[in-house]
Amino acid sequence: MTQKYNPEDGRERAADPGETSSYPAYTPQQNGEYNTSQYYAPTGSAPQTGGVYTVPPEIAASAPAKKRGGAATAFAVALATALVAGGGAGYLAGSAKDSSSSTSHTDSQTSSEPDNALKNPTVASHDEAPDGSVEQVAADVLPSVVSIEVATRRGGDEGSGSIISSDGYVLTNHHVIADAANPGAEIQVTLNDGSRHSAKFVASDVNTDVGVIKIDDVNNLPVIKFGNSDDLKVGQGVVAVGSPLGLSATVTSGIVSALNRPVRAAQGGGESSLMDGIQTDAAINPGNSGGPLVDMHGNLIGMNSVIASLSSGGYGEQSSGGSIGLGFAIPSNFAKRVADQLIEKGQATQPMLGVRVSAQDTLTSGAVVAAVEPGSPAEKAGLKQGDTIIKLDDRTIDSADALIAATRSQDFGQTVTLQVMRGNSSDPIPVEVTLSSE
Repeated sequence: MTQKYNPEDGRERAADPGETSSYPAYTPQQNGEYNTSQYYAPTGSAPQTGGVYTVPPEIAASAPAKKRGGAATAFAVALATALVAGGGAGYLAGSAKDSSSSTSHTDSQTSSEPDNALKNPTVASHDEAPDGSVEQVAADVLPSVVSIEVATRRGGDEGSGSIISSDGYVLTNHHVIADAANPGAEIQVTLNDGSRHSAKFVASDVNTDVGVIKIDDVNNLPVIKFGNSDDLKVGQGVVAVGSPLGLSATVTSGIVSALNRPVRAAQGGGESSLMDGIQTDAAINPGNSGGPLVDMHGNLIGMNSVIASLSSGGYGEQSSGGSIGLGFAIPSNFAKRVADQLIEKGQATQPMLGVRVSAQDTLTSGAVVAAVEPGSPAEKAGLKQGDTIIKLDDRTIDSADALIAATRSQDFGQTVTLQVMRGNSSDPIPVEVTLSSE
């Protein structure tokens, strides 16, 4: 997909109509945002050659469904990535308030074997959970996690969130609270103690899927602790907390399955968000959106946002599945940076190179520079049209989305080294670029 840098608002965006690209360009909307076509057509057609993916080609972005007041949209493919708000991927078992619904246990701690406290007398009893156990993590984290309900004239959405300030700021996903920006919308937040409070929409960013709300008239709330997502290692234990299928205060555990997964998910109105995702096998289901992914010390290291699920094809909630062990979370360092911008400025910007990039349509992977914006960091560094970027520092770049996600994950004003294939050269050329400053 061809992206274009816009110096007025600092976004990478699509090339103008008529320019060579493997994917349709974004189209401007009156609100200043830009839309992107889905990876797959609703008929389930195969992706075009040279598609922009880091998850396998059979994984596609699907549009969010509404729990109330709207029909789900999914694509007839083997796998589909979907937002996991309460309405984001469709409810599989219905609301927890529906007594006819059936649920199944997905907590990976469930086992027919005796627990550690019985097998090992030196381990602490259930009255005092051992440090680093899922039980201890749950006890530490649950008080700072909330359930979110958004009611609009058209229906509503549900999701989860993390309390990030004692006076009521809550970090969540854009797709959970996007409709709350509309006139007449109402937000209700349920704390871990069962108390319900009204809340106000603060701001959200469709491009990064990060949003913030503020609970009304509260103080001295328990606040989640932020960890450093840059320190994550593949294989380390993590815990996901949230309200899947309306079941509040649900805890599941797993590991970090992979890092730096560029995952694009469709938002409403044809827009999309792009995350540099943390992949996890901790069970994440519709309703977990916006909730925390924490390490075994209870530190927030990610925000649960997207799942890949098996799809039976067609349309509606029946085509959306639950967790198959492929969930994706927005890294905490990135989410916090965007949230701080939303609280302080009401909008978010990201570090930029200043290039238009498209999918590589050859056997060589990478991000092809379709054009370089005048006066941009890329032009100052000497990048040229036709260059293929294959690395950013030590990170392999195999697609346009991978380049955008990797760039956004850097700091404003940071200098990075790109490895660039140019012309007929068989060896990459190192190019140092200082990214745009905030």
